[in-house]
Amino acid sequence: MSGEPGTSQSQDTTPDSDDRWLQHVITLARDNVGAGGGPFGAVVVAGGKVLAEGVNRVTRDLDPTAHAEVVAIRAAAQAIGDFSLKGAVLYTSCEPCPLCMSAALWARLDRVVYAADRDDAARGGFDDRAFYDLFATERSQWPTSVAHVTVPAAFAPFERWLDKGDRVTY
Repeated sequence: MSGEPGTSQSQDTTPDSDDRWLQHVITLARDNVGAGGGPFGAVVVAGGKVLAEGVNRVTRDLDPTAHAEVVAIRAAAQAIGDFSLKGAVLYTSCEPCPLCMSAALWARLDRVVYAADRDDAARGGFDDRAFYDLFATERSQWPTSVAHVTVPAAFAPFERWLDKGDRVTY
């Protein structure tokens, strides 16, 4: 898929193109609800062209990580054959949750632009505040136990990585 909805080429950093791409991801999200998915859509754009689209597929795929943004980022990286999406913009129908924002940061996207915010998501039944609040508390207070267990070989994978002459740094 390429080009902006309704046109063949666009700049992807202008307020007008931001608005058009946001309208596009909102349509993806609405259509996904109609298809039995969650109310989220995303698109990765570079040079005015769509690298990939994504919709929420959590319940469809039984995958708690199949958020629209993650789906779009995975597909965009595959489309260009690189894990770095530097130079690209992620447009999403809603403010990225912590999982999706982390994925955007790891992907090295230049920008993330969203329509609805976390308060809109909460009103729609998707309240990520619990996660934002959780990350601000001590791990000992988390509902999921997270334990660091020291074992002698814990650093061995990193030693192997550091010794690898042809490693790709990310």
